[in-house]
Amino acid sequence: MKATGKVHKYGDHIDTDAIIAARYLTTSDPDELAGHCMQDIDPEFVERVEPGDAIVAGENFGCGSSREHAPIAIKAAGVSAVIAASFARIFYRNALNIGLPIIESPEAAAAIDAGDEITVDTDAGTIIDHTTGEEFSFAPLADVAADLVAAGGLVPMVREKLGTA
Repeated sequence: MKATGKVHKYGDHIDTDAIIAARYLTTSDPDELAGHCMQDIDPEFVERVEPGDAIVAGENFGCGSSREHAPIAIKAAGVSAVIAASFARIFYRNALNIGLPIIESPEAAAAIDAGDEITVDTDAGTIIDHTTGEEFSFAPLADVAADLVAAGGLVPMVREKLGTA
């Protein structure tokens, strides 16, 4: 996967309730969730985000509950990838299961600023910050994770393998 977009940057310990508040968990509709993504910590996020944009954050992104609504809201909002210094393990797994690329890179997370334009290439394991000219490397997604992202998530991948797509 290769995508170019602007960065929306957040700090450490952004929990799943900050990504999608519990009051919106009465639905699992991706479009409805996207309309409330990051609302409580960044009320203008939904108006600013464009397809291909990326979220960059600090330590422990996605901590809190195990709700799958959080990565669904992010992906449905048009975010192409989340780059962070580290992730809560359950968020990491949920994100890959819905086909959202997750990149752990403390160096990139520290150096990239809000508003920078970046290109993420998960196959090559590179992030290019076009605003500063810096390039960052990360371990490309493992085969299974790359397959999940390419298929759009676990459910589409299983449907494809079973021939019920």
